[in-house]
Amino acid sequence: MTLGKSELEESRSALPNLSAPLNLRFDYTRSLGPTIGAFVTGLRDGTVLGARGSDGRVYAPPPEYDPDTAEPITEFVAVGNAGTVVSWSWVEEPLDNQPLRRPFAWALIRLDGADTALLHAVDAGSSDAMHTGMRVHARWADERGHGLRDITCFAPGESGDDPAGAAESLALDDDPITMLTTPVDLHYMHSASAEESYYLRGLKEGRLIGGRTGPGEKVYIPPRGANPTDGIPTREQVELPDRGIVTTFCIVNVPFLGQRIKPPYVAAYILLDGADIPFLHLIQECEASDVRMGMRVEAKWKPREEWGYTLENIEYFRPTGEPDAEYETFENHL
Repeated sequence: MTLGKSELEESRSALPNLSAPLNLRFDYTRSLGPTIGAFVTGLRDGTVLGARGSDGRVYAPPPEYDPDTAEPITEFVAVGNAGTVVSWSWVEEPLDNQPLRRPFAWALIRLDGADTALLHAVDAGSSDAMHTGMRVHARWADERGHGLRDITCFAPGESGDDPAGAAESLALDDDPITMLTTPVDLHYMHSASAEESYYLRGLKEGRLIGGRTGPGEKVYIPPRGANPTDGIPTREQVELPDRGIVTTFCIVNVPFLGQRIKPPYVAAYILLDGADIPFLHLIQECEASDVRMGMRVEAKWKPREEWGYTLENIEYFRPTGEPDAEYETFENHL
């Protein structure tokens, strides 16, 4: 079903665009490699490590590759726990998960023995106490092994006592840290476009609404503000059925943090009948090994009382039992 221009303009003028707060939260785990691994291991042991480049300068934190030659950096140098503020910016109202819960400064600090600056928090008490050129020293965490968070912040003045367990040598092969997990927590307000808004409102009503620039043009779902090939604005809404075909797919066999479905399971690109671009969703109610390109599928909707402004209203897609589509009918939509 296609909504005409007058209907589209009426729907746009009658209803405001949707907006909602979004929270993106996950634990990011990465392997560190020899350079960052050495830096993080040093912090755990109470030592800040820099690395000497081909130009003789000491970089702290150390880059993985020499800025001039692009060769791996291998010569590590212990720098001081104290340094000089190069520049700074005051934070009057700290955000959640920032180093301090009270006002503080973000500062670029050139540690003694280093030629470059390190970004960290300075607990100065007030902005009046902050100035370029001031001396600061590291305040170490009681529990370490968490990367740069092993230094809770810097404080004004010269360095005090070394942290408990501070390294006396650069024995980097002694129980090195090779993996690091960092929590990521982003909060922001998302404002939907007019096209995204009617798409989301359609989902709230159990409808799949795409968009196109005009009769005979490509139908995109989710709809876009303009055709990506010629920039012409999307002018028509097109309601699509909740049936289609599998174009490409992936069988997920590896478990990961936060996984809600027990492997193996299938994530597939599904091309709805009448659409010109597929979208990603789950395939269930069949063995993962039975999923194939061209397989006909239909949506399995959640109970109506659970519907919201989200594609999660469709719990998954499942086989219809109809004959597979011929490859030629979807080869241009892979």
